[in-house]
Amino acid sequence: MNKVLGMMNIVDDINAKTPRRKDAEKIENILAALIVDAAVEVHRILGGPGLLESLYEEALCQELQLRNISVQAQVQIPVSYKGYVLRNPMRLDLLVGGKVIIEVKATEQEQAVHKAQLLTYLRLTKLKLELLLNFGQKFLR
Repeated sequence: MNKVLGMMNIVDDINAKTPRRKDAEKIENILAALIVDAAVEVHRILGGPGLLESLYEEALCQELQLRNISVQAQVQIPVSYKGYVLRNPMRLDLLVGGKVIIEVKATEQEQAVHKAQLLTYLRLTKLKLELLLNFGQKFLR
């Protein structure tokens, strides 16, 4: 927990030195630091790569809840086309604090389409921050 508090202090210091930042951006940055710390813990406890994405996603969701961080899994977001709401919504793997989208992957290599997917999620949700967490490598990326 001291490590998490230390990370929060670092984020606070960075934000304090950047006067253009708004309170919402500070919160997003703090959440991002907490999420990354939780993801590293999940990666370490589960033994690194080799499991299905769904298992990493569930474990990360559980870890965030254990840390009293608000998280929603498989959040459905309606998609409209020319005013018509499409039958199949998009699904966010995780939504943390109602502010940070997390896309969980378990692949050996990141693909350009993963980044494009997240940019689309940001555009459609009008949120500002997303994290692509790839558990499929020796070190979390």
